[in-house]
Amino acid sequence: METSKTAVITGASRGIGRAIADAFAAAGYRVVGTATTDAGASSLQSALNSTSGEHLGMVLDAASKDSIQAFCAGLAAAGVTPCVLVNNAGITRDNLLLRMKDEEWEQVIQTNLSAVFHLCRHFIRPMIKARFGRIINIGSVVGASGNAGQANYAAAKAGLTGFTRSLAQEVANRNVTVNAIAPGMIDTDMTRALTDAQREQMIARIPAARLGRVEEIAGLAVYLASDGAGYITGETVHINGGMYMA
Repeated sequence: METSKTAVITGASRGIGRAIADAFAAAGYRVVGTATTDAGASSLQSALNSTSGEHLGMVLDAASKDSIQAFCAGLAAAGVTPCVLVNNAGITRDNLLLRMKDEEWEQVIQTNLSAVFHLCRHFIRPMIKARFGRIINIGSVVGASGNAGQANYAAAKAGLTGFTRSLAQEVANRNVTVNAIAPGMIDTDMTRALTDAQREQMIARIPAARLGRVEEIAGLAVYLASDGAGYITGETVHINGGMYMA
């Protein structure tokens, strides 16, 4: 199997992750996209294969070390050695800190940060051996700005940027780049569920006067994986319509 153009995208069944999977498939990559259920993985695989190539949908619960190990073992058994890893899988468990339960903290940290560590540690060795690799971590504007009721999520996403910078320094001389994308308010199922008043209040905070499109995040991810972005590493690229300027 051709593996020089294989991209693993976690959390690829919907929203930003699905747009990234579609964009990589359109760019000629063989995509391995993950979902948390068998049905989700099967649906994703069918949708990707209906347009191009021979793509894979696989199950991954990023909150579970056992699931991560099984996913990595499944890829190895299939002979898949990706050159691109997009860590997109994530969850929120919002609550004020005074009311936040231990499991709400631990689930978010495990899914949004610890899983990135485990996956990167697994895939970085073959990337170093091949002297080529692209790791793209999907963060959030909240990791830089903070947000009331999201101490767990903000901590995980802030940790992701530090992790990105550190790993980038370790592997840059092996032609492996590590970058993060920090989206702001993006038009997804989550934002579509808001009331008109809530959406208007949100858009009022954005100088661009609109929500971002998932395709805009996906296009940036494909660029960061390209040869043209080979001198970009350790960066967190904010894409938020001017809502937050680092």
